[in-house]
Amino acid sequence: MTLTVATPHAIGRPGYTALLPCQPESVRRARALVSSVLETWGIGDLADDGEVVVSELLTNTLDHTTCPTAKVVIERCPGDVVRIEVADNSHARPQLQQDDAAAESGRGLFLVAALSRRWGCDEHDWGKSIWAELKVLASENVR
Repeated sequence: MTLTVATPHAIGRPGYTALLPCQPESVRRARALVSSVLETWGIGDLADDGEVVVSELLTNTLDHTTCPTAKVVIERCPGDVVRIEVADNSHARPQLQQDDAAAESGRGLFLVAALSRRWGCDEHDWGKSIWAELKVLASENVR
């Protein structure tokens, strides 16, 4: 078993980063990290959506790259937004597939798009980061 340590951001926006091995059990760890961070920030009502988003983004990395690790980042952004990001060293961009009710897979990015305020993919010299932003509702914004 690999130990995962979430590191809080020292400066800038409040957030946490974890480097996870590209293995199926990392999806569970990423979900737990997102849930714990959102609860800590007093916006636990977003946990279900946040867990689905990080699951789909990380599963995309597991299914479509050969990366040994992925970086999961959760940040509290200005404008009452939580950004969830999964970064890897692959340059393969995610593709939003056509909606096919009979398909057994391929709906992950549809779920991300449906649950998030917006989502996207940023390319870097070292790979890419796929991200989604969840809106914090006024009633959830207690901290």
